[in-house]
Amino acid sequence: MTERAPKGIRWHDLTAMSPLRTLIELTLPLPWLALSLALYASPLRPLGALASFMFFLCALRLNHEAIHGNLGLPRRADNAVMHVLSALMLGSNHADAYCHLQHHADTMGDDDHEGHCAKMSAWQVLAYGPRFPVDLNRAAWKGGAKWRRLMLTDWALTLALVVAILLSAQPALLLHLAAMALAQCLTAFFAVWITHQGTLHSGLAGRSQRGPLARLAYLMFYHREHHLFPRVPVHRLPELAARLDHLPGYAAQRVPVVPLFDRQ
Repeated sequence: MTERAPKGIRWHDLTAMSPLRTLIELTLPLPWLALSLALYASPLRPLGALASFMFFLCALRLNHEAIHGNLGLPRRADNAVMHVLSALMLGSNHADAYCHLQHHADTMGDDDHEGHCAKMSAWQVLAYGPRFPVDLNRAAWKGGAKWRRLMLTDWALTLALVVAILLSAQPALLLHLAAMALAQCLTAFFAVWITHQGTLHSGLAGRSQRGPLARLAYLMFYHREHHLFPRVPVHRLPELAARLDHLPGYAAQRVPVVPLFDRQ
């Protein structure tokens, strides 16, 4: 059985979002997007792939916060954020949203369409990667009329952007499309497998990193803490982790995402 949120932990004070913090979260991916396009249009083109990776990571974080309503916005605005990101990231983020909420409701269970790939080996999940977005879309399509409407909007916006970029024939924009297509194929590995692999039989809600690598990953590696308290925004997860680490046994049970770069 997957661990549940421990009682007696103060966390509600971590959920408040100021207008400035909301603006920071909304604009977090934009510098990386601008940098990637600038690099693709320059002699330093190969470095654009690294900037695209960072853009996708920050966009995943922003989308993740919109899924959980952690941006301090009305739900309609959260949906608008996911629609825009769908086009920029080349996939339906409302399909991701449906499956991610199922992932929280039944972590590693039969209805966890997102997390089941964590049971695979590294090579298996990399080979499965291109099919992962397809399976999420198929599962979310069965979620009801509301989800289908949201997904259709995602797809329409994505198609419109793809057509516009193809018609423009701008090399930098075409390379952005290629990078996003590759990123979608690697999402199962980088967004799910590395934060859950090996936890099926331990009962842990997920892995959790400390130190510089956790900051480099924009705090998305505080995954155990996120699962236990999903309403705490990502930027406050280190504070939540510090509180949880004082619980008897919590720190001792922690499994890092990348042990080599972990700080106790």
